Amino acid sequence: MAIATVNPATGETVQTFEEMSEADVGQRLAASAATAASYRLTSFEQRAEWMRNAADILDKEQDQVAAMMTTEMGKTLASAKAEVAKCATACRYYAEHAAGFLADEPADAKAVGAAQAYVTYQPIGAVLAIMPWNFPLWQAMRFAAPALMAGNVGLLKHASNVPQTALFMQDLFTRAGFPEGAFQTLLIGSARVEAVLRDPRVAAATLTGSGPAGQAVAAVAGSEIKKVVLELGGSDPFVVMPSADLEKAAQVAATARLLNNGQSCIAAKRFIVHDAVYDEFARLFTEQMAAKKVGDPMQDGIDVGPLASEQQRDDVEHLVADAVAKGAHALCGGAAPEGPGFYYPPTVLADVTPEMRVHLEEVFGPVATLYRVPDIDAAIELANVTEFGLGANAWTNDEAERSRFVRDLVAGMVFINGNVTSYPQLPFGGVKTSGHGRELYYQGIREFCNTKTVWVGGA
Repeated sequence: MAIATVNPATGETVQTFEEMSEADVGQRLAASAATAASYRLTSFEQRAEWMRNAADILDKEQDQVAAMMTTEMGKTLASAKAEVAKCATACRYYAEHAAGFLADEPADAKAVGAAQAYVTYQPIGAVLAIMPWNFPLWQAMRFAAPALMAGNVGLLKHASNVPQTALFMQDLFTRAGFPEGAFQTLLIGSARVEAVLRDPRVAAATLTGSGPAGQAVAAVAGSEIKKVVLELGGSDPFVVMPSADLEKAAQVAATARLLNNGQSCIAAKRFIVHDAVYDEFARLFTEQMAAKKVGDPMQDGIDVGPLASEQQRDDVEHLVADAVAKGAHALCGGAAPEGPGFYYPPTVLADVTPEMRVHLEEVFGPVATLYRVPDIDAAIELANVTEFGLGANAWTNDEAERSRFVRDLVAGMVFINGNVTSYPQLPFGGVKTSGHGRELYYQGIREFCNTKTVWVGGA
């Protein structure tokens, strides 16, 4: 895949970029290793100052950065601005809390026969981040902010269709005051990731992306005995029970399905509704989906922009066509519009059966599948049927049902009466083929630290 900015609203190539040579990559790896040796000795206070500077730059340049992201991958300008603001929040959050998250933890010295015993968290060096295009700034930032605050250095291999955002990330941290080499972007194709990951100067890797990409990176890292954090696909259930506020649930359901033009790993995708309220919820949900305005993501009032690429739109079209051919019914949407750009309308598919690809595959676009179930047991069974286990929504005002969902939904995150969202203040990640390890909160910053035991004997 060429490294280029292709505007998905028009299909036009805006700018192309030369892939880095082997010599260029080697120089960056050398700079990373050299910087890591000294950067690990900087104080939390100094790193926090630089990180706050980065947040200030994001605030000042929000409009320009948002427009760049919208041009590269098609998210609405409003959502792009919100993404920039969220990144600034994450920078400030880790600037404030990193020292506390990584403070030495005393142990029971007497129990282990020591004068002193504690656990200390130390940086491990250069971490390679392999990031996707759908949240081009946020996905990279939720790695970068904790990694840099922990004293690690970062190497970013971003998706090939968001090169301007990738280069901006390096420029951002340089302008914020971080040492040269602390955070660098590698403009390379996917075929060259293995060589970088095998380089002894790279200590670990984190990847957000598809299952096959995660398997490939995990296999290489495993052979090199290097730590990886994987955040992979999701096919999140959205369960609605009779006690739920149906109007609110339907409104949030549409927002949850159409997040980022439907291209989000934690977007609700499978809507599982109790038979007693199925018809009413289906009506309300379809109304909400059909009312969303599709169009130029740069324009005000647009709810859904284009998919990120022609291939993305084609993949969605094929999944919907397969479902309809096998008996599903499109309650709204269901066909791509004529004209330029990679648009696809909000679509609700009812009467979905296990024979259809959409039943088990992740649909990375604005398509919802709707299911009718007789009780909570059937709802949980259906929610857990896929290979994924990232997030899950459950809508109920019954305390016993809430407890069941929290206990029995197989997911890294369960949100009751609300939309699954990533927050710096909560750990983020999944189970099953949705990956392993956690980003954000204190779990995220500790993933790429050496959790070192210290035992000190008496004199």
